[in-house]
Amino acid sequence: MTEGSLLTRRAFAKGMAAYGAAAVISPALPRQTFAREAFVLGEATVETLSDGHLVLPIDFQYGDAPREELEALLKAHDLPITVSEPDCNLTLLRDGGRIVLFDAGSGSRFVPSAGKMMHAFKEIGLDPSQVTHVVFTHAHPDHIWGILDDFDDVMFPDAELMISAAEWDYWWNPATIDTLPEARKPFAVGAKRSLEAIEDQVTRFHPGEEILPGVLALDTNGHTPGHMSFEIAKGGESVLVLGDAITHAYISFAHPEWPNGADHDTEKGIATRKLLLDKLALEQTRIIGFHLPYPGFGRVEKSGTAYRYVADTK
Repeated sequence: MTEGSLLTRRAFAKGMAAYGAAAVISPALPRQTFAREAFVLGEATVETLSDGHLVLPIDFQYGDAPREELEALLKAHDLPITVSEPDCNLTLLRDGGRIVLFDAGSGSRFVPSAGKMMHAFKEIGLDPSQVTHVVFTHAHPDHIWGILDDFDDVMFPDAELMISAAEWDYWWNPATIDTLPEARKPFAVGAKRSLEAIEDQVTRFHPGEEILPGVLALDTNGHTPGHMSFEIAKGGESVLVLGDAITHAYISFAHPEWPNGADHDTEKGIATRKLLLDKLALEQTRIIGFHLPYPGFGRVEKSGTAYRYVADTK
């Protein structure tokens, strides 16, 4: 066993003991994971597949929010006040001969309630070999660890894998792990392992580039240094794949100014949320949120001095 593999296992076990404490507090509830929702965008089809869901202490993300206000908001929407169970929605774009997957889910190494991507693929009759491109919003565990199977082989061996240059540089840097708190160190170990495995398949891009026909990369950093969202525009219509720029169906919209403990740069994360919400409410652009309630489709509306998420009812 190599020193690197030992580091991976030790860091993962130690970090998950802290990060995954909510799994003990509130056991993951069974959910439908083989789901599929789709809509037509010009001549293309956009759909979301469930990778399962996470189970997190609410304080992991919102420990610095005003406690009484936070609990009142959660109770108003019949949500628990100690734990959060966000869905994980993968976006799939079928456009001509291209099948583009946005993010690759958690795989089997993160938390047991997530990593269900291959079940969803089986349900819709899609083989990994058919995927032509995988585009990453960022390299957190629930977005990139699923790129490798249980044997550390790449799940999509024939696909072009695409990630922002800033995101790649951040996680590739061996000094990054030393800048993270103990519970987050496994993030760096897992990201580096994933990036090393896929290096020969990767194309790196920059904000503002049309990375594929009709797919524009938008700089939404803050959650991570190279976090990207993607505007898919086809046939005069568009949808914005948010990644983790906006993560909670109530908190992110009602109080975008509240710090999110999952953000790498707290102030930048707040600024990005506010800017995005203003733009989305004004333009009424359809959105897909990775952690919004499945299937994650909806729009943003202005609500007084804040905003609200309006899920598509189809």
